[in-house]
Amino acid sequence: MNTPARPTSLLQGTLDLLILKTLALEEMHGLGISHRIAQITKSTFQVKPGSLFPALHRMEEAGWLASRWGESESNRRAKYYRLTAAGRRQFLAETREWEKISLAMTHALESI
Repeated sequence: MNTPARPTSLLQGTLDLLILKTLALEEMHGLGISHRIAQITKSTFQVKPGSLFPALHRMEEAGWLASRWGESESNRRAKYYRLTAAGRRQFLAETREWEKISLAMTHALESI
């Protein structure tokens, strides 16, 4: 029997990678990003606005994201974010780093 995933706190750096992954597919507004992260993590990570929007602003200042104002599905004004070329490079770098960390943790947990 599958039990529903329990929300888990995000590790340092994980939120950036999840945002980059989400925006690698298409541009999206903040609420959409939050919903997509919950969807792709099977509700393990549920990102609240107080964490999401500061991360989006920081990532935009770093040059990883660009934004534009548009209209959401509910006809409300919303800021849409997309990856820049620098953001795509950052996504690849962080993906490689996460794979390295994940493999190291797997080895550590399997050790005697």
